[in-house]
Amino acid sequence: MKKTFLTIAAATVLVAGLPSVVLAQNAAVTNAILNQRSGLLDKARTDIDKAIVNDKTSGKAKTWYTRGEIYQGMMESPIYGKQLQPGEGLQKAFESYNKAIELDSKTGEFGKQAVAKMDNLYGAAFNEAVASYNAKEYDKAIASYKLASTIKPQDTTAVLYSAYASEAKQDYAGAKASYDQLLGMNYKSVTLYTRLLQMAKLQNDNAEAAKVLKQALAAYPNNKAFMLEDLNVALASGRGEEALGKINKAIEADPSNSNLYAVRGSMYDQQKKSDLALADYRKAVELDPNNFDAQFNLGVYNYNRAADSYTKASKMDLKTYQVSGKKFEAEGKKYFEASVPYFEKALQLQPDDRNTLTSLQKVYFRLGRNADSERLNAKLKSLTK
Repeated sequence: MKKTFLTIAAATVLVAGLPSVVLAQNAAVTNAILNQRSGLLDKARTDIDKAIVNDKTSGKAKTWYTRGEIYQGMMESPIYGKQLQPGEGLQKAFESYNKAIELDSKTGEFGKQAVAKMDNLYGAAFNEAVASYNAKEYDKAIASYKLASTIKPQDTTAVLYSAYASEAKQDYAGAKASYDQLLGMNYKSVTLYTRLLQMAKLQNDNAEAAKVLKQALAAYPNNKAFMLEDLNVALASGRGEEALGKINKAIEADPSNSNLYAVRGSMYDQQKKSDLALADYRKAVELDPNNFDAQFNLGVYNYNRAADSYTKASKMDLKTYQVSGKKFEAEGKKYFEASVPYFEKALQLQPDDRNTLTSLQKVYFRLGRNADSERLNAKLKSLTK
C-alpha cells in the first residue's frame, strides 16, 4: 500500500512540474512587459532578449511584438537610447515587428498592431537618415534610407534620397543602383534622368549617356533639355541632317527659345543657307536681345557681306571699276555699318571676347573710326599680357 502511494505521489510531482517550466518562460515576457510599463527599459530589454532565444516563447508573436516596443521605446528615450549602438534600436524594432507580422499575419492581434508601429519606424528611419545626410555622414544616411525603404518597400522617396546620398559621397555605382531601383518601381522624373545623364558624363561613359538619353526622350519626348542634349550629340558626331530634324522638333516644342534659333542659324550657316541663317539670328535676337551668339553672328553675317562687296570691287579691271566699283564699295560700307550695333552689343555682353574685339576693331578701321579702332587694339594687346 505504501509503495502504491509513493508511485502516485511521484507522478503527481512530475505532472505538476511541467506547467512551472512553461510558466517560468512566459514569466520572462510578462516581466519584460511589466518593466517596460514601469519605465525600466534596460531591465525589460534583458528579460525580452532571454525570451526570444527560448524555444517556448521565441515562436510567439507576442514575444516579438513586445521586443519591438521595448527597443523602439529605448530608441526614443534620451536616457536609454545611449545604451544602444547607432541604428540598433531602429534595426531591432523593425526586425521584431516584422517577425510578429510573420508569425501572426497582418490581421492577427499582434500582427495588426505591429503594422501600425511600422509607420512610426519609417518616419524615425527617414528622419535619422536626413540628420546623417545633413551632418555629411553619408554612409549612415544611406543605411537609414535603405532601412526606411525596407520598412515601406512601395515608397520611392527613401530610395531617391539614398541615391542623392550616394552621389554626395561620389559613389556613382551606388547612386545608379538606387536610380535603377526607382525605374524598376515605375518611378520616372526629369530629375532622375538628368542625374543619370550627368553621372554618365562625369565618368566619360558615352555609351551609358546615349542609353540614358534615349530612355529620357522616350519618357519625356518634348523636354527641352533632353532635346538639346540629343541635338548636341548629333552635331558633335557630324550628323547634320539628323541634327536639323531634331532642332526643328525642339523649336516646335519650344518656339520661344532664343537659343534654339541661334543654333539652327549656325547650322544653316554651315550649309551656306545664308537667308535662312539670317532669319533665325534675327528671331533669336527678337526673343532675347541678350543672346550673345545671335548678336555676334548677325555682326559676322553683315561683316562677311561687306567683305564680299569690297573683294568684288578690288578684283575689277579699271574699266569695270569705273562703271560699278563705287557701287560695290558703297554696299560694302553699308554692311560694315550694319554690323556695328550687333558687334557692340555682343561686346557689351562679353567684354573680353577676343573674336568680337578683333572683328569690331577691323570694322571701325574700315569705317575710318580710328580712335575706336585704336582703343580696341589696345584692349586686345592688354588681354595678351
